[in-house]
Amino acid sequence: MATWPYPRWVAHRGAGRLAPENTLAAFRLGARHGYRAFECDVKLAADGVPFLLHDATLRRTTNGHGRAADLSWSELARLDAGSWHSRAYAGEPPASLEAVAAFCLENGYALNIEIKPTPGSEAETGRVVAEQAVRLWRDAALPPFFSSFQPVALAAARDAVPDMPRALLLDSLRPGWLEEAQALGCVAVVTAYPLMDAELLARLHACDLHALCYTVNDPAEAARLQAIGIDAIITDAVDRFSPTQGAGWDRPAP
Repeated sequence: MATWPYPRWVAHRGAGRLAPENTLAAFRLGARHGYRAFECDVKLAADGVPFLLHDATLRRTTNGHGRAADLSWSELARLDAGSWHSRAYAGEPPASLEAVAAFCLENGYALNIEIKPTPGSEAETGRVVAEQAVRLWRDAALPPFFSSFQPVALAAARDAVPDMPRALLLDSLRPGWLEEAQALGCVAVVTAYPLMDAELLARLHACDLHALCYTVNDPAEAARLQAIGIDAIITDAVDRFSPTQGAGWDRPAP
């Protein structure tokens, strides 16, 4: 099976919990900790602009209210997405996918785009995000890879841009999950870390699927996953794990 082409340590939502998630400030902080691969959540504004946000609503991580999908990007861009985290980030705006693409391409960073549709917009979000990503990364040596818990969104991304790599996200091993990943043409499966063991990893590799885990913040769990041969780890703990130590994969930082 082909070697996993992306860095093995992936900073979750930019820098996990150390900065306001899914903002450029979080990406910059993750980069300062040595990370060269990032994960983020992408959904659509009311006018179809892809931007970064995990939740369907704005309340938890901005000073806005209601559904994010009901506002245009110009309205979303004026929100404060930093004050909820700490005073140091007051005024930090939400990030568009275009801005994140520019940051990653300028610095040679890899990106895992989790397609995170507002409920009811799965197919549209998958299609639009894929079309915008292929435009933004058209000259890149290494494209981003898509992931999603929503098979409909991944299918739409596949149909729009067949050559962009895809991964199925799983929080449980529901019946038919492997066949689903194969039917979607995925290159990887990303599971919650408690689900992953040597048997599951071997099964994935036997099917030419890479194995990744989220969200791994415990050094003992990271060591266990590395020992069984996991392909990549997604973490919030960018200050705890050094992606450059031991060629980036041997052991967590002390």
